[in-house]
Amino acid sequence: MAQNILIVGGVALGSKAACRFKRLEPESHVTIIDQDMYISYGGCGIPFYVSGDVSDVHDLRKTSFHMLRDEVFFKNCKDIDIMTETRAEKIDRENKLLHIRRKDGSTDTLAYDQLVLGTGSSPRRLPIPGVDLPMVYTAANLRDAEAIKEVVTKGQVERAVIIGGGFIGLEMAEALADMWEVETTVVEYCDQIMPGFVSSMFARMAQGQMEEHGVHFYVDEEVKAIEGTDTVTAVVTNKRRLEADLVIMSVGAVPNSDLARDAGLEIGKTGAILVDEHLRTTDPLIYAGGDCAQIPNLVTGQPAYFPLGSMANRQGRVIGTNLAGGNAKFKGAVGSFVVKTFEAALAGAGLSLSSALKAGFDAISVQVAQLDRAHFYPDKGMMYLELVVEKETRRILGIQGFGEQGDAVVGRINTVAAFLEDRPTVDRLSNVELAYSPPFSSAMDILNALGNTAENLLDGRYRPIDVDGFAEKWSSNGDGQCLVLDCRARQDGEPFAQKYPERWINIPQDELRQRFKEIPPGKKLILVCNTGVRSYEAQLNLKEMGLDDPVSVQGGMVTLNKCGLDL
Repeated sequence: MAQNILIVGGVALGSKAACRFKRLEPESHVTIIDQDMYISYGGCGIPFYVSGDVSDVHDLRKTSFHMLRDEVFFKNCKDIDIMTETRAEKIDRENKLLHIRRKDGSTDTLAYDQLVLGTGSSPRRLPIPGVDLPMVYTAANLRDAEAIKEVVTKGQVERAVIIGGGFIGLEMAEALADMWEVETTVVEYCDQIMPGFVSSMFARMAQGQMEEHGVHFYVDEEVKAIEGTDTVTAVVTNKRRLEADLVIMSVGAVPNSDLARDAGLEIGKTGAILVDEHLRTTDPLIYAGGDCAQIPNLVTGQPAYFPLGSMANRQGRVIGTNLAGGNAKFKGAVGSFVVKTFEAALAGAGLSLSSALKAGFDAISVQVAQLDRAHFYPDKGMMYLELVVEKETRRILGIQGFGEQGDAVVGRINTVAAFLEDRPTVDRLSNVELAYSPPFSSAMDILNALGNTAENLLDGRYRPIDVDGFAEKWSSNGDGQCLVLDCRARQDGEPFAQKYPERWINIPQDELRQRFKEIPPGKKLILVCNTGVRSYEAQLNLKEMGLDDPVSVQGGMVTLNKCGLDL
């Protein structure tokens, strides 16, 4: 029997659910209702439209074969009715009716057999003076994107302040600073950018990469007000006043769950709509997904909120299948992400160390730096990875990475993301199979090396010190007891030994056995090499010779340098 399906929200989830369902039940009737004038667009492409990488805003609305996904397209190609600039105001679950209000103020009720809520999210706005001033945007929709692009291309913006150092904040900072050479400043409330997603090491790497391209950062600062009369003139924090012609607020998203809440549907702990593995709400005739729905975190098993366009598309297909009587399931997500930082990329999946500890795991992390291609291949770049592991079970909880060539780091993160839900242990990573050829990877891939390093740590063979630990000991000089033993070749290590004669000695790892007596007794040794491989070998050598307490710098000098530690 033909059904009448109503879908509220027509961006990612709604349009995907509608199209999937119509392929399965072409005789049924589908209507998408959306309060905006635009539907079915790639919202994650907004920063790249502002930057000029995407030249036409309508490219974000087109299919891969260049057809504009507008009302005519959905009607002619998909046999789906579209009602734009129409607000869904109330769900009458008892009578299976949806109350709507059109742009002209007229109201109506629409009957449904099944209903889909793809109401998305709204950008969070700080409760501070000045948020409603002209030239304050959130970059949350195509209208914002068009407005920002227009004022920038007209030369009306010399100084921009971005509030929030998360995904959209960083991408918008790059967009303004790169193509348009706008003096761009990012203000972040937490003590690092991308808080909760990556460690402070990766935050410093990404920040340093963007600073090299002219973006300014102020972390651990609270925005108190936005100043201006007819337009924005400045952003005031608890530490300074920043002049600005443009302000972009990127401080997170809030699920649009009021329609569901008012209808008596259950709302989850995250404030998003509670759904089961079939993406049904607590009403079996109503589905929800995308930015308005709560799903399980497959690593922690706890309720989670992941407002990601890629996830909304996959959920849309599940809902479309189930509307037609299918039994598709969406188990949850591990929370994979990637952010472009000019030529480099910052990516991750699962938990960072701080989020793992916060979730109650007894966790540790290991870090590895290695070339992303074979060392003899001319086109290569350094990649940095961190693995988060539960100590007792050896279970992998998450991975983060930063790479000078973004495709390489994203490929490694995606590999781990694909099996995180299986609760893998570190031996899975040590032996994971990847396609190998020198232009693409190393024979012993960095993922294998990362798994091996984690095994060595868990088995007590490896005693590391991370960047933060090294920086602390270096700045305090370890109460005069610490000594850096540089295991690199003379041409690399000797200049440091000469610069810091009381704190640094250079003995190449392959000479350590013969020159062991040159190491001053009674010192706390910190072993360092270029990437951490030789210093680990040196640690084993020293243990064999009776020294059990030296620590090895994770990722070596390349990591210290990439994190901005000035030696």
